[in-house]
Amino acid sequence: MLRATALAGLLSLGSATALVQPLAALAQSEPPKALEGTGSPFSLNAVNTLLTRGDTAAANGNLNEARRLYDQARDACRRLLGFYRDLSGSFRGLDARIPREMDNKGRDALETMARANLRLAAVFRRQNQPEVAVPLLVEVVKVMTPASSDGRKAYQQLVELGFATTPYAGGTAAAGTN
Repeated sequence: MLRATALAGLLSLGSATALVQPLAALAQSEPPKALEGTGSPFSLNAVNTLLTRGDTAAANGNLNEARRLYDQARDACRRLLGFYRDLSGSFRGLDARIPREMDNKGRDALETMARANLRLAAVFRRQNQPEVAVPLLVEVVKVMTPASSDGRKAYQQLVELGFATTPYAGGTAAAGTN
């Protein structure tokens, strides 16, 4: 009965317009974004979940599990950084919005990787392996700069370890002390 009514409605010109409008609206609606969930390895949400799980493991004294989770978070950040960089480069000169978006996502991934490095370095320090923590801390200073909070934390830890001896005052040191 419903098919007959729908078929009769389609035969009239007015109903054809009524059918086209909902189809056009359907075509314009966005499909669900599968990668926005925390389960996808291609999202910063997933990386943050790994960091949280690592924090829990470290707090419970399971440093090997924390180390594994922080390593996974760092690896995921590196992959994301590469993907964002590749997409940004592919669209340069074609559509400025896409490189801008990918560059912003890349900065977020870089900050997340710095946080993972700091946490992993803390695990190595707790395991009496400062020599393994040093490269991680240097990487944080390099990518985040000493002017950032994470960069200052990393440099401070390098001073605490004895790798560096000159404390960084955050740009407030006298300029003429050369």
